[in-house]
Amino acid sequence: MENKKVLILCTGNSCRSIIGEAVLNAYLDGVDAYSSGVKASGKVNPNAKKVLQEEGIWKDEYHSKKIDKVLDIKFDLVVTVCDNAKESCPIFPKDVKVIHVGYEDPDGKNYSAFTKTLKLIKMELTPIVRMELGL
Repeated sequence: MENKKVLILCTGNSCRSIIGEAVLNAYLDGVDAYSSGVKASGKVNPNAKKVLQEEGIWKDEYHSKKIDKVLDIKFDLVVTVCDNAKESCPIFPKDVKVIHVGYEDPDGKNYSAFTKTLKLIKMELTPIVRMELGL
């Protein structure tokens, strides 16, 4: 059976959405997670990369990208993780469920904000996505 495809959408695609993509790919069987930004920064925040490396789930393929790079993928679920992305979320086909699970932006904060974001995404987002996809 083919894996379910999930898009984690944020504004800059440098912290929260990259962490969400990595967490879902590492801890949810049957899911291929992707991330993008409505106004992608083009870079991964070094602390986001570091927290994922320490968790042992960083992959070099993770990078900041604009939404047009993933629009040709048929997603089963789209998750916005910041209020701005929720408000400016592009229109997806009717059969794609779009949900919002917001997280505070750790960008510009100390490293502990990134570890907190990782923990929250791992504890909250993973079971929500599992339930939404019926896994």
